[in-house]
Amino acid sequence: MYFDNYKDHSNAKINPSLLWEYDMSAFNYQNMRNVVVQRVVERGWPDDWYAALNMYGITGMIEAIKELPYLNDKDMNFVSVIFEIPLSEMKCYEKKQLHQAHWNS
Repeated sequence: MYFDNYKDHSNAKINPSLLWEYDMSAFNYQNMRNVVVQRVVERGWPDDWYAALNMYGITGMIEAIKELPYLNDKDMNFVSVIFEIPLSEMKCYEKKQLHQAHWNS
């Protein structure tokens, strides 16, 4: 895995600017796991990835990624390869398959 040395970065923190619209003084990272994971996947730097992996573990990240309702194609394929998640197990992939655009769109 690309981030397999995440435990070496135990002091990494998630950049609060990824969660700009939330009150960070009352933010619950466990209850908002899917939001945090989505922001890290879409916009995170390596420190954000390390922090999320330390916070949720590999299993928690995989579970959250599978539940995300939307990821763009690039991010969806990246996490599929990095975490070895078949696209068919990802909610965002299933939704994309249900809503295929027409050729002329």
